[in-house]
Amino acid sequence: MNKGILYGIGAYVAWGFFPIYWKMLHHVPAIQLIGHRIIWSFLLLIVVILFTKQWTDFRKTVNVKVFRIYTIAALLIGVNWFLYVWAVNANFIVETSLGYFINPLLSVLMGVIFLKERLRLAQWIPVLLAAIGVTYLTFVYGRPPYIALSLALSFGLYGLVKKLSPLGSLYGLTIETGILFIPALLYLIVMQAKNTASFLNTGITSDMLMIGAGLVTTVPLLMFASAARSIPLWVVGLLQYIAPTLQFLIGVFIYKEPFSHNQLIGFGIVWAALLVFLVENYIANRTPVEPIPEMGEG
Repeated sequence: MNKGILYGIGAYVAWGFFPIYWKMLHHVPAIQLIGHRIIWSFLLLIVVILFTKQWTDFRKTVNVKVFRIYTIAALLIGVNWFLYVWAVNANFIVETSLGYFINPLLSVLMGVIFLKERLRLAQWIPVLLAAIGVTYLTFVYGRPPYIALSLALSFGLYGLVKKLSPLGSLYGLTIETGILFIPALLYLIVMQAKNTASFLNTGITSDMLMIGAGLVTTVPLLMFASAARSIPLWVVGLLQYIAPTLQFLIGVFIYKEPFSHNQLIGFGIVWAALLVFLVENYIANRTPVEPIPEMGEG
């Protein structure tokens, strides 16, 4: 099998198993988890840049314009990460998977609204189907699927900003986590001073998992970057559904989250929309879907 495909599968499988990782830290407040994820990710990314002798090139990319763009991206990915971790540990894994299933279709709609992109007539069919599925689930839940929609919206806007940004995945995520690094560090220092921090107070296993949050963020990103350079975009588009599918299965079969017949109908409509979307784009362009932004899964 092509090495790029293996890297791609590895990245999306890793993102797919994220719920299990965060569940092991369910006793840690989500905002503290995100603080650690930001801090350790930034430090590890700096090590990668230094180790690969890219520091000089990286420094040249940083200017006021880049900083402004990536500040917006940093805020959006910070919100997305927080929502995802909170939702996983609040037993909403199934609903988080819905957010990442509908995200590509929402991204297409954002392209129409913000970038004035034009869709073929057949491309409107999956968008409308997804809208029907979400509307149906609104009646099933008795409320809009706020978590799924918030994740899809924050990640869709993040993808839009990344589409307009000038840097690759490694430099981009380094700047984003760097922007959030100081606020995250100050927050965790305050929590430590108040004796309400989980780090160093909940056991060595928890501490190692919190530090490891940087590793589980960075490694799939680097695998994805390698894959994206060596395989066609349409293959990446197909692989991206590995992650929400695994998350859905984990939520239903491992953590026994409720999933009714009515929910199955709503999810089925969304899955049908994705199938139509993939087939139509494959026939038209052999590039079915823009890939999920590199660190997108949770």
